[in-house]
Amino acid sequence: MFQLLKKSKKSEARLGEVKTASGKFFTPAFMPIATWGSVKGLTPDDLKKIGAEIILANTYHLFQRPGDEVIKNTDGSYLKSTEKKKIPFQQLKQKGLHSFMHWYKPILTDSGGYQVFSLSRFKKISLAGVEFNSEIDGQKIFLSPEKALEIQKNLNSDICMVLDYCIGYKASKKEVEKSVAITSLWAERSKKYAQKINFSNLIFGIVQGGVFKDLREKSLANLLKLDFDGYAIGGLAVGEPEKKMKEIVSWLAPKLPEEKPRYLMGVGYPEQILEMIKYGVDMFDCVIPTRHARHGELFIRNDKKIIKNGKVDYQIIEIGKSKYKAANVLLDKYCDCETCQKYSLAYLHHLYKNNELLYHRLASIHNLKFYLDLIREIRLAIKNGRL
Repeated sequence: MFQLLKKSKKSEARLGEVKTASGKFFTPAFMPIATWGSVKGLTPDDLKKIGAEIILANTYHLFQRPGDEVIKNTDGSYLKSTEKKKIPFQQLKQKGLHSFMHWYKPILTDSGGYQVFSLSRFKKISLAGVEFNSEIDGQKIFLSPEKALEIQKNLNSDICMVLDYCIGYKASKKEVEKSVAITSLWAERSKKYAQKINFSNLIFGIVQGGVFKDLREKSLANLLKLDFDGYAIGGLAVGEPEKKMKEIVSWLAPKLPEEKPRYLMGVGYPEQILEMIKYGVDMFDCVIPTRHARHGELFIRNDKKIIKNGKVDYQIIEIGKSKYKAANVLLDKYCDCETCQKYSLAYLHHLYKNNELLYHRLASIHNLKFYLDLIREIRLAIKNGRL
């Protein structure tokens, strides 16, 4: 499943390859977020063109709408014959999210634990699971660790996350200790359920524990007994100071199994990703590139290479500023994405100021391409012994 291809001699950085039922991807990896089965404004072809190898979708949202049972019964039979010829026969026959959204590369689905923490105002957490009110229609929903895995099985996700109990930075140690105990119990139940239903896709455990090292160690020890296919660091980027996040990740990441992929959930800015890779993290997801794009903030290189002297060299421009109104130049002369090949800063400014939907697509393509190019540069730097 995971092959460690190279380990840096200068840091904890690693090159790896993850094989899934829908193909392989290389690590370090950045996963564009397709919460509802779509990266906002982009088609799967857009994602392929910019070099995405794996995307992240969300169990919590897709369970509520359109429902995992709807997605479960979708295959590629609806496609025109010209499209069918482009897709390997075995993948064409697969039912689930790949066919539903016409993306036939790897998909990771989050279990919904973070969304319950961040979106649900009215929730009740117990050893059995979590009860919450849907933000769509207010309906009461109960999500157990078994149900979370069942939904992901119906989605046919390549990598499934166990249900975890995420908790905020300001929680007391007693509250965090409770979250570790419940997360550990849910992980054990998820593993037993997976064995019971002969679940064949990959499953990752999630290490909780907040900023308390002893609780992180306890959480990890409990998960290691269950031998998951990969391990994620959860419960960070939830309000803690960046210095504290770095302290936890630099200490914890090397403790995760060397022979398994390591995933840091919800992080982050380019410089944070580079640093976390140096700590030994392999996989990342974050809304920053697409969210910033929608809000008029675009990532551009300062030079041909994004990484310069071991650091990320870039700037963020605000396309809505008046100085770009008549800027008859490309957004980023070093970028080869569609946006930077065809459209001027003046045109992007015009689209943004008029809230045109085309702006969101072009901006998101560019920002995601920046992130994916950053990852490719980092891989090359590790391969060549420069990182």
